[in-house]
Amino acid sequence: MHNLLHNPVMLFIVQTVLIISAARTISLLARKIGQPMVIAEILAGIALGPSLLGVLAPGPFAELFPNSSMPLLHIFSQVGLIFFMFLIGLEMDPKLLTGRGRSSVIISLSSIFVPFSLGGMLALYFYPRLSDPSVPFSSFTLFMGVAMSITAFPVLARIMAERRLMHTRVGAIAIACAAVDDVSAWCMLAFIVCIVRSNNGMGSAVWTTFFALSYILGMILVMRPFLKRVSARIANTSALSQNLVAVVFGLLLISSLITEAIGIHALFGAFLFGAVMPRSGGLTKALAEKLEDFVVVFLLPLFFAYSGLRTQINLLGSWESWGYCVLIIVCACVGKFGGSALAARLTGMRWRDACAIGVLMNTRGLVELIVLNIGLDLHVLSPALFTILVVMALVTTFMTTPLINAFYPQSEFESELAGYPQPVETGKASHAFTMLMCVSHANTGPAMVALAKALVSKHDAENQLYALHLIPPPERTSSYLTEDQSKSSPLIPMLVEGSGAEGLRIQPLSFISNAPDEDICQVARLKKADLILLGMHKPVFTQALLGGIVYKVMQHASSDVGVLIDRGLLSVKRVLFPFSGAPQDIATLRLARRLAELAGVRLTLLQVIQAPEREGSVRIRSMNSIAEVFGTDYKQRERVNLKVIQHADPPEAVIDEARNNYDLVLLSVGQEWGLQESRFSLHQEQIIQRCTSSLLLVRQFGDAAGIEEPAGASAKMVEPERAPLHSATGAG
Repeated sequence: MHNLLHNPVMLFIVQTVLIISAARTISLLARKIGQPMVIAEILAGIALGPSLLGVLAPGPFAELFPNSSMPLLHIFSQVGLIFFMFLIGLEMDPKLLTGRGRSSVIISLSSIFVPFSLGGMLALYFYPRLSDPSVPFSSFTLFMGVAMSITAFPVLARIMAERRLMHTRVGAIAIACAAVDDVSAWCMLAFIVCIVRSNNGMGSAVWTTFFALSYILGMILVMRPFLKRVSARIANTSALSQNLVAVVFGLLLISSLITEAIGIHALFGAFLFGAVMPRSGGLTKALAEKLEDFVVVFLLPLFFAYSGLRTQINLLGSWESWGYCVLIIVCACVGKFGGSALAARLTGMRWRDACAIGVLMNTRGLVELIVLNIGLDLHVLSPALFTILVVMALVTTFMTTPLINAFYPQSEFESELAGYPQPVETGKASHAFTMLMCVSHANTGPAMVALAKALVSKHDAENQLYALHLIPPPERTSSYLTEDQSKSSPLIPMLVEGSGAEGLRIQPLSFISNAPDEDICQVARLKKADLILLGMHKPVFTQALLGGIVYKVMQHASSDVGVLIDRGLLSVKRVLFPFSGAPQDIATLRLARRLAELAGVRLTLLQVIQAPEREGSVRIRSMNSIAEVFGTDYKQRERVNLKVIQHADPPEAVIDEARNNYDLVLLSVGQEWGLQESRFSLHQEQIIQRCTSSLLLVRQFGDAAGIEEPAGASAKMVEPERAPLHSATGAG
């Protein structure tokens, strides 16, 4: 291993594996507390640098990250930034500003001017304390202003999408303001860089500005029309060839080279090239899909690690230094949050919405790190000030999620959660039945439609049938901006079309969710669902089929929950219900009665007696429960049959009986059948594993099953001798 680390290529591979592994590992923890990926990547970079690894293990740190390896790491990080800035330019869609021009411009100008001014005032205080005398005061002041004015557009887009704010009024204004902020910030940065790099005074800066403006006009007037023709070709051929990708990448690198030669930094050229790309024709989306994964997974972590290696927390070894850090964090928050919130309030928004916009605009993240690294490379920022500003970027990004939860809680937009208005409080009849089908895979659709046909009457307008598909948060930032994820699920249209032949009216619901169990329970509550229908879900790390999301929904839902295990269910004609008479059987028994009445199925109520001496008590309890749900005339129902068998193993008895050509087996979740709820433990669950028929596992919520009660039957109990059962008795 020691010899491998002396080989530059092998050392770079080892560094890359460590960097990517650390970033992805910390990201798992970050997501648990609702933080964006960029937090994990920044922390991973700092952890691998002198601030943590260099302190805890100085020997391995010196071996893994020697000074001689820094140039190669720096080159790859800069290449990653060039392509990332190109992606940011691609995401700057002018349509984001449509219909929001006045509010967005006012808020954006305020969110830049106020923090920039505060940064300039801080420069007066910090210049003699944290800057080198050789650095011109004007350059230092301008960089401080830009560093305080940044909003991280990509991070903001991800946070808003995961909070489902993207298509609310607050989210629309915030994303438009962030887009304007980013364009303004990069233009200011390009101007400041050209001033810092101008060694021949103001005359040189004027010429640099002239060349920069000329280049921008050339990109808009010449390059953009050319790219439009290329994009039109993509739209006609529906293919993005490798030759075309090579041409685009070549033009991207040339654009970066030109802006670097002009003196306004290579990153501005990459950003500008992405910004002039046409949004129609599919070229932008195709390029983002090809490029984003490689850049975000491989190249960007190298930049974070390189930044972490330059971040030295030990430079803040005094109370005075930490005081400087607190002062900068407070000013950054006051400038960005205060400027944005006040401007939003002045445009007529209520305080809650204005504060939410202020919090979102205070997100800095990755874009801030890019600016800080440029300042450090140009020697405008000292290592100590660079470290302080990195901490500020971390803190302001970290606080976004908890603060947005406080200022803009879920209750503020829960009526928009499922995309449809909430049911009218007084409009639901006592016999109405509402079912929420949670569709996660295409193969569960036909079975759910077959069951819905049997449970929901197509002739009753009071009945409601919803199909919910939750979309995991996309890894690609561009996915949030190029299309409406809430309408992109192919499963819902397939399910709705499949139900059309059955005459069912299914209302589709679909949105991005990073907490599926919570969202399923909330949608069910908003829609006043009587039954939540889930497909079978097998957790990754356990063998329990009733674990994971299914377990959480069963635990927290305020509705009955059914889990459908499909064995090729196409219609529901013969149903088996193993019935023990336990309290949790009532909801399942009501579903069984609904199937018998609406769909006309042949229903077999199966009782398994383990010991002969217990048969009498079990039968009395069962008859009482059956009469309570079916009514005292249940014995006259030809389609309902009670079958009693004796067997030492009830689950095995059910498996044997289910082989008699039943379409569906109804089971209550409970210990009687080995289906007790558990998060992690391993169950036999042999009924689920071995039953040849489709199964519907039901967990009852209290007594509120939401199915129509027979008139006068809710409180009646039946004596066994006065209500003889038509039963078939057999030995197991």
